[in-house]
Amino acid sequence: MENIGLNKQPFVAGEVALVGAGPGDPDLLTIQAYRFIQQAEVAIYDRLVSEQIMALLPSHCERVYVGKKQAQHHLPQEGINQLLVDYAKQGKKVVRLKGGDPFVFGRGGEEAQYLLANDIACHIVPGMTAASACTSYAGIPLTHRKVARSSTFITGHLQENGELDLPWQVLNDKQQTVVFYMGVKSLPIITEQLINAGRLPSTPAALIRKGTTPEQQVFKGQLSNLNDIVIQHQVKPPTLIVIGDVVNTFDDKQLTQLGYLSPINV
Repeated sequence: MENIGLNKQPFVAGEVALVGAGPGDPDLLTIQAYRFIQQAEVAIYDRLVSEQIMALLPSHCERVYVGKKQAQHHLPQEGINQLLVDYAKQGKKVVRLKGGDPFVFGRGGEEAQYLLANDIACHIVPGMTAASACTSYAGIPLTHRKVARSSTFITGHLQENGELDLPWQVLNDKQQTVVFYMGVKSLPIITEQLINAGRLPSTPAALIRKGTTPEQQVFKGQLSNLNDIVIQHQVKPPTLIVIGDVVNTFDDKQLTQLGYLSPINV
């Protein structure tokens, strides 16, 4: 029997592929992701999947939008789960296009569990998560020798009770880069709690809006004035929050030499 390799099984009718579409730039798609996209008969896609990536789908592919905004779900997660099962049982090759990586704040694990519980085979296709892709496009290394020896990815999504219950004391290491997804609305809580936990108010920080897309904006400041930047520049989601000394690794001249847009420094 031929060894086709790990995760190289063919995509057959009645299966679902959970495909990480990355943060927006189609150049960041993996070859594996492109291979599944090209075979899709049905694409169930999120709000953050870019138009350029959607354009890669076959012309005959049915497109089903299930996007979510904070506290505004076009279709509840339970409905998305069932939708995947229903299309697969119709004998379709179903691609679930998810912004970033399916297993990084993408509920890919929940969807895979539901599919398997309903005897639907599924493929997991990794994608570039925003924390690594958007920071790279902004010229911010997540780790840097003698500056940051670790990085932590956290969802800033508020809980139903309006609180953000996180191990704040663990996040006060000066040599740790902290990246918040979905944290614009909870930014006042984030900055207050980090400072209370011991992070200096002067800690460099950045906001990366629509990273890797033509609309990318980068705002740099300090932990203490991040919320003021959001208000002043009307920064809205999708925006990544990066906190740590790595934010200032390169100055504006160096960023230009590297081919990056100069950030808005506030």
